[in-house]
Amino acid sequence: MSGDSDCTRTSPSVGSPSDNEFLPDRPKYVCSLSPDLITKAREELQEKPEWRLRDVQALRDMVCKDYPSLGTCLDDAFLLRFLRARKFDYDRALQLLVNYHTCRRSWPEVFNNLKPSAIKPVLESGFVTVLPHLDPEGRHVVCIRPDRWTPSNYPITENIRAIYLTLEKLIQSEETQVNGIVILADYKGVSLSKASHFGPFVAKKVIGILQDGFPIRIKAVNIINEPRIFKGIFAIIKPFLKEKIANRFFLHGCDLNSLHQNIPPVILPEEYGGTSGKLDISAWNELLLASEEDFLHDFSQLVLPCDSSPHDMLVSGDADEKQCDDSLRGMKPQLYYCY
Repeated sequence: MSGDSDCTRTSPSVGSPSDNEFLPDRPKYVCSLSPDLITKAREELQEKPEWRLRDVQALRDMVCKDYPSLGTCLDDAFLLRFLRARKFDYDRALQLLVNYHTCRRSWPEVFNNLKPSAIKPVLESGFVTVLPHLDPEGRHVVCIRPDRWTPSNYPITENIRAIYLTLEKLIQSEETQVNGIVILADYKGVSLSKASHFGPFVAKKVIGILQDGFPIRIKAVNIINEPRIFKGIFAIIKPFLKEKIANRFFLHGCDLNSLHQNIPPVILPEEYGGTSGKLDISAWNELLLASEEDFLHDFSQLVLPCDSSPHDMLVSGDADEKQCDDSLRGMKPQLYYCY
């Protein structure tokens, strides 16, 4: 995510040839997709290689015209993430880009000082990691284990920060932009007290980011070892889920055979009946921590715009938080009942 975010200086129609000599060149996009993935992107995402840069320029022009102070990166590779996530629909890609920045600016507890070293305790706990092998569809598997979190050590927002940075790292790959990802969430040992930290306010924020504020395709969410309390957790989450996403949730309970129908044992660790050895979190942790300088450079370009308007916001501040707190009080009896 590098590049100049000043639309007035980067529009190709601005300035004479002599003026443009002094403008920094944008990194030239070079496609890294294999022929098979180029075909897949054409069929599933409406991406036509011969029109790719034209489409990127169209999105760039829309940003400069409609959101000149957005403070976003305008490099080809960065904008392509949003076009691919919305199947090259310009309007939807633009809204996703705006939402991406809005989400970041509306939740400072998560996005302030966001860098791998700041969430090192979460990484070391094993709360979130990425399995070393891709699934048969070429997708990374993000493994989340809430039982590894001790609430007295740090707030739930630290876990969300770790997940967000994990997704930011994954989406840098063009293969992931096309193939999407799969989530494996192990709810073994999740207690009522731990579940109570994930109320409607947090749920709405997280779901808002994953559905409408981040350029990644979540193709499946596999839940394993979920206790009875998960019925209450899912009751909190479901109202915020779009039908398409809700249909991609698979609850396996303790049935590993059911899990293996979605994720083959050959890529799973022994803990989930797989044959790829013990779950090792060190490789992913090292990769993410080694990306510190890249993240610092990328995120430093996100400048708070002066002309933010309320209709751009996915969440509307104190009123929204109060509404979610009221919903949480109504949900607590249901949580206790399920427990």
